[in-house]
Amino acid sequence: MSGRNKVRAYLGLGGNLGDPQAAMATALAMLDASDEIAVIRASSLYRTPPWGLVDQPDFLNAVAEVETTLSPRHLLAACLDAELALKRVRTERWGPRAIDLDVLIYGDLAIHEDGLTIPHPRIAERAFVLVPLLEIAPALAVDGKPLSHALTSLDTGGIVRLDLPADWWRVAP
Repeated sequence: MSGRNKVRAYLGLGGNLGDPQAAMATALAMLDASDEIAVIRASSLYRTPPWGLVDQPDFLNAVAEVETTLSPRHLLAACLDAELALKRVRTERWGPRAIDLDVLIYGDLAIHEDGLTIPHPRIAERAFVLVPLLEIAPALAVDGKPLSHALTSLDTGGIVRLDLPADWWRVAP
């Protein structure tokens, strides 16, 4: 990355169709190959029960910490481009998908624009996001509230950490 201002951001990744581990690894590799995004680290992969629409297969979820010189809107665009390249089809909200990428946190910014809300509006309601996020960033807070406190009130039953190497996204599954 060039000398432009670098911002730390966190991305949520998930999927439950096809080979979501391969899709997430490919998405992270695509983002990391950009001159404007560097993947600093990724959480473990977690098998999680579906949320929202529950009549579907379990998901794999992870969170990645990135450093970027992109604006929040351009980082979201890069995530959506990766989804498109990996054949993401949007048919039903919270429905099955091969890949899903969300910008969860972007520095300390709070953004409420059409099509972009940061921090992610449901971050504190989703154990499948908080468990991997707190694995790699245990001290994170949103609106001055530690995210670890939000996790204490959520059901983490059914969330299982997969036994994979820390660099699972850098190696072919």
